[in-house]
Amino acid sequence: MRILHTLLLVLFLMFQGAAGQQEFPRLDHSCQAQNGRCFPGICRRPFYWIGSCSNGFSCCRRWVE
Repeated sequence: MRILHTLLLVLFLMFQGAAGQQEFPRLDHSCQAQNGRCFPGICRRPFYWIGSCSNGFSCCRRWVE
């Protein structure tokens, strides 16, 4: 059963690639270099804004005390 789920996932990803769509957004390299993550909109707790990503999202970093 686990193999069936894996095969369906691979098939789904292949169809997404063939259609030219990206289901999983990639991290922006400048944001990743600052240990941040790209989020749509504004940063919510426990994250704070450290810049903008190339796709227009907000680059957010987790608040650590």
